[in-house]
Amino acid sequence: MACISSPASSSSPFILPTELLPSRSLKPTSLSWTSSFPKLGIFSNCVAVPPSPILKKGSFIQAAWTRRSRSEAAKRPNKKSWKQRTDMYMRPFLLNVFFSKRFVHAKVMHRATSKVISVATTNSRDLRFTLPSLTDHNACRVIGKLIAERSKEADVFAMSYEPRKNERIEGKLGIVIDTIRENGIMFV
Repeated sequence: MACISSPASSSSPFILPTELLPSRSLKPTSLSWTSSFPKLGIFSNCVAVPPSPILKKGSFIQAAWTRRSRSEAAKRPNKKSWKQRTDMYMRPFLLNVFFSKRFVHAKVMHRATSKVISVATTNSRDLRFTLPSLTDHNACRVIGKLIAERSKEADVFAMSYEPRKNERIEGKLGIVIDTIRENGIMFV
């Protein structure tokens, strides 16, 4: 009998008879997929112990969490996530609202191409002389209505707003967004 040993241990976990191992000159007698495997006689008195792999735990865990190979994670550690890469295509139109001490500015931009779809500001000639105040709640309602109308003209019926860090959607900003929503624009 022949004995096949693993390189990790000196004892022989598998004992195989040499007459059961197929030779190269013999043709398979059957055309099934099982006939391509060699017929091995494994005895019950043998105990197989798999060799323990040696891994660097830090690199393995990092590669598992990032779903990238270790070499890829080492090359580009600051790669953007799936959401960061696809968000600009899933929600392409972004509302940008800015409040200065004297005026209210709002615009809708296409994120992928950076094209401005619609703009409204209380600093424009038609609003500057007609509104009594350029920064109050009434001015925010007018800006929201203008943004909604101009976005509909440009065939934009859904947009998104991403608040900045520590920014709440309330007060004047809430009035602008609610007015846009009331005039038929959907926020996603």
